Amino acid sequence: MELIDGKMIADTIKGEIAAEVEQMVARGERRPHLAAILVGHDGGSETYVAHKVKACEQCGFTSTLIRYEDDVTEAELLEAVDRLNRDADVDGFIVQLPLPRHISEQKVIEAIDYRKDVDGFHPINVGRMSIGLPCFVSATPAGIVELLSRYGVETSGAECVVLGRSNIVGKPVATLMMQKGNPGNSTVTVCHSGTRNIKEITRRADIIIAALGQPGFVTADMVKDGAVIVDVGTTRVPDASRKSGWRLRGDVDFENVAPKCRLITPVPGGVGPMTIVSLMRNTLLAATRKIY
Repeated sequence: MELIDGKMIADTIKGEIAAEVEQMVARGERRPHLAAILVGHDGGSETYVAHKVKACEQCGFTSTLIRYEDDVTEAELLEAVDRLNRDADVDGFIVQLPLPRHISEQKVIEAIDYRKDVDGFHPINVGRMSIGLPCFVSATPAGIVELLSRYGVETSGAECVVLGRSNIVGKPVATLMMQKGNPGNSTVTVCHSGTRNIKEITRRADIIIAALGQPGFVTADMVKDGAVIVDVGTTRVPDASRKSGWRLRGDVDFENVAPKCRLITPVPGGVGPMTIVSLMRNTLLAATRKIY
């Protein structure tokens, strides 16, 4: 069993991005600029945005954080999106999810100029990805595919099972894994709450991508020997031994599943760092105007 070290790969990619940015600056071009809108004080969102701001510094980007309280109106938030759409100095921006219930997340996503949609959530980017056109790919799926590539996982012809069908991870990563290319060209099965005989399906899998948000869902009897496991789960569970009172737990029963695997991502330190670095790559793409 070998751990897939997402932090190490992410640090390597950030170094590659920083080198490219310095070349841009040397040519007289400005640094890529990423903006983020954060609504409220959700602990997870605060942490994610802080990591993104730090990553911008490491990559040599300019970053701007725009904050609103929970009671911001939908109209006010849409106005902020419109301002960023029209700001020629901002290459890409994100609206950190989740948003308060009185705001339509879909309406906000669709209001973002798809050419600045570095989260890859806009329907135009999702549609372009589905037919293999250049686009901003959603950060977590892009990070997963990059991990498989950097660890030399043979995906062509492999049986890949995706657990979960969310718009942010499950659906897009299934699309990427089935498309022609490397990584890709896999035979993909998507399992969800309506799937019957799920263990029979996962036991056939060469690659399992678990993105259910159910801690410890994937058990040893669901995995064949030599499988590659990518655990996207990051659920906070109580842990009295930690100062915070909690720890992150993935969708995989790591202790019992890991010995059966050829490769497996830890939680934390696997997919998480790759999600952030994929956002940085999308921002660099936006700054170089490679997505139209």
